[in-house]
Amino acid sequence: MTPSESHTPQEMMIRKLESIFALTSEEEQALISLPIQIKFLETNRNIVTVGDQPSHCCLIVEGFTCVHKLSVEGKRQIIAFHVPGDIPDLQSLHLQVLDINISSITRCKLGFIKHTDLHQLCEQHPRLTPALWRETLVHASIFREWLLNNGQRSAYSRVAHLICEFMLRLKAVGLVDDTTFTMPVTQAELADATGITPVHANRVLQALRSDGLISTSRQQITIPDWHEIQLAGEFDPLYLHLKEEAIT
Repeated sequence: MTPSESHTPQEMMIRKLESIFALTSEEEQALISLPIQIKFLETNRNIVTVGDQPSHCCLIVEGFTCVHKLSVEGKRQIIAFHVPGDIPDLQSLHLQVLDINISSITRCKLGFIKHTDLHQLCEQHPRLTPALWRETLVHASIFREWLLNNGQRSAYSRVAHLICEFMLRLKAVGLVDDTTFTMPVTQAELADATGITPVHANRVLQALRSDGLISTSRQQITIPDWHEIQLAGEFDPLYLHLKEEAIT
């Protein structure tokens, strides 16, 4: 799978789950047969908002989204980015009311899966229940790492760490070309995700480029030295719980 190829929602879902869980051919076929409704969404549009009671889960097929919460003053804290293959509101299968906002940060192709279809799928193929549960647990693990990243690391390390995370999560679903990948995050979004100002985010990106840890072209990032940027970001991929073959 290459970044330029287009894939069905079912293929993206299988690729993501296979990066963290060993699926059988029967389970893959069941996922291929799963009914998914496709919708397209422009940049900066809400997918779900706090208080929603969705009857579907949303699969990111193409594009990028973020999970965020707002303070009383309207200040935004981004608490997660999601990439193709992710199901950012999977918790809605078991939580009646959502307490998060999920928004597009690029134009997105989304696949909506009815809760009833997912429940039926898990009843017919019981091993898919722990597969989806593992997906949710990995998102929780990423959230814990973000708490550490924003609470204890320097701004330089925070941004380097986030770039490393994007690299491996995209590589796991086949969306990295050697060491180049798309990271269409604005400086304002980067600031809201790392607890710094947009001006500071700009300075950090300049410093990372000056130090030879990244090169950029529009929304494309290339990592010349994977080992060095891992050191700069204090990055250990353990928290992503990816299978070795998904990132090598």
